[in-house]
Amino acid sequence: MSEPLLLAVETATRTASAALLRGERLLAEVSGASAENHSAELLVLIDAVLRRAGVFLAAVDVFALAIGPGSFTGLRVGLATVKGLAFGTGKLVVPVSTLAALTQVVEAPSSAVAVALDARRGDVYAAVYALDGTESVPEAIYAPRELLACAPRPLLLIGDGVAVIEQSLTTLEQEATIQMDRRAHSRFTARHVGMLGAQLLDQGAGVDAAALVPRYLRRAAAELVS
Repeated sequence: MSEPLLLAVETATRTASAALLRGERLLAEVSGASAENHSAELLVLIDAVLRRAGVFLAAVDVFALAIGPGSFTGLRVGLATVKGLAFGTGKLVVPVSTLAALTQVVEAPSSAVAVALDARRGDVYAAVYALDGTESVPEAIYAPRELLACAPRPLLLIGDGVAVIEQSLTTLEQEATIQMDRRAHSRFTARHVGMLGAQLLDQGAGVDAAALVPRYLRRAAAELVS
């Protein structure tokens, strides 16, 4: 039996993207030109990636979606779009943590990987993953010093939250035991969501579209003042 055809969508970060994979093998990928307008371009990206691979939407076996944490607006756009497509085709969706998917950017890490995204207000969305991919520090909102205090050493730090955390690296000991890849997040696209999604699908992680919920980790600022 052939591996499932998986359509992956990533809207949690600044640039939306869509990718088509056969199992973990990339067939086609398209990234958006805009960093701000996911709602206007996501369906166009999905259509483009299907055309590039020469397949119809009906041929897609399963969807994978980055469900957060990340941009509140981006998550809502991705969720609504994938829900609509999945309902229309009757296919399952694999919800993928944005933080866990970002670890796919790092090839053969030699230490634990801390993924941190800028959560504003001086905090980061973060989690730490051991070499086997399991969480060693759970996904949550952390103050930089709080995350550094509970993370193992040695440690590879990636994500756009690196700049926030770097300000807290005040001792030579910390600087010597923490490596930083400041560009890893710029390489992150839907293909990485799809790669992890394929692995999770093998573990039975596919769900009905109705069960999808975004992983915000924190309420939006507009909700906090309402």
